[in-house]
Amino acid sequence: MTGEAPEQLAERALAGVPEWIWDGETLPVPIDDIADSCFNLHVREVDDLTSAPGLPKVATDQSLSGLLLPGLGEIWVNAHEARDWPHRRRFTIGHELGHWCMHRTNGAPLYCRHAVVAEERAKPSVPPAEEEANAFAAALLMPAQLVEREYERDSRDFWKLCETFGVSGAAMGRRLHAVI
Repeated sequence: MTGEAPEQLAERALAGVPEWIWDGETLPVPIDDIADSCFNLHVREVDDLTSAPGLPKVATDQSLSGLLLPGLGEIWVNAHEARDWPHRRRFTIGHELGHWCMHRTNGAPLYCRHAVVAEERAKPSVPPAEEEANAFAAALLMPAQLVEREYERDSRDFWKLCETFGVSGAAMGRRLHAVI
């Protein structure tokens, strides 16, 4: 909503996190605590995201990864994905926070299909708002200066970086290409 680039918005969001929540150095970034304490958004893991109020009909061959329900002050995360892929859960929360910061306008729900909350490189069919939310999530979970620091500290050990930041290999690969 501000016209600011996702990277700068994420940096500004992290700069506003009280030190008692995150000291700006310790990893992984505590995304749940940030959503709750800084944005007043409750994160719920929900088995059936199609039960969300105001959600348009979703095709049976599509699954949802997350929802932002601004009117309720909630982020809903696909419970199945959260159990099976905790790193994806973190990215989905970051993605929905990106929508909160950049795209909420009238309290209407914003929902994201599995293929759109993509930790891998965006496909041309991904709407610009979804790509912006992905970029915000990447910058929030993997701040550039900390990626650079850990990249050198861990002797460029890719999987160690993924573990340190609590992200998937796809998300880290994309972020390394953007930062290093």
